[in-house]
Amino acid sequence: MIKPLFQNVLINVNSTEASIHAVQYGILMAKLYRCNLKAVYVVDTATLKQLTLNKFFVEEESNEYETNLLSDGAGYLKYVEELGKEKKVPIETEIRRGAIWSEVITAAEEKQAGLILLGGWERDLADQRDVLSTSYRKILLNARCSVLIVKEKQIEQLYKLA
Repeated sequence: MIKPLFQNVLINVNSTEASIHAVQYGILMAKLYRCNLKAVYVVDTATLKQLTLNKFFVEEESNEYETNLLSDGAGYLKYVEELGKEKKVPIETEIRRGAIWSEVITAAEEKQAGLILLGGWERDLADQRDVLSTSYRKILLNARCSVLIVKEKQIEQLYKLA
C-alpha cells in the first residue's frame, strides 16, 4: 500500500496577504486530501534582540514592539481559524517566538508535517522581501519535508467556490 505523501501540513502565517493565500490553499488541500492543518505565526524575537543589541531599539521599545507583534499574531491566527470554520476544516494554531525559519522547522518536525506551505512574495513589500527571502531560503535548506511556495493567482476565487 502506498503511504500518503503528507498527512500533516504546516502553514507559516505572517502579516502578508500571501500567507493568507497559503492558508486558503491549505484549506483546499485539506478538503481534497483529508490532511491536518497547523498554522504558525512566529514573532521574530531573534531580529528584535539583534536590533536591541545594535542600539536601533532600546529594550523598552523592543518589548513594546514584541507585545504588538504578539497581538497581531493572535489576530491573524483568529482569522485563520475563521477561514477554516467557514469551510469546515479544523486548523490548529500556535504563536511561537524566535527566529522565523528555525521555529517553522521546529513546529513542522513536532507536527510531523509532510509539507510546509509558505506564501509567495508580494511585489509591493520591498522592505519585507529581504527578511522573507532569508527566512524562506533557510526553511528550504533546512526543512526535512517538502516545502511549497503558494503563488496560485486565483486562490481566493477557488477558496470561495470550495
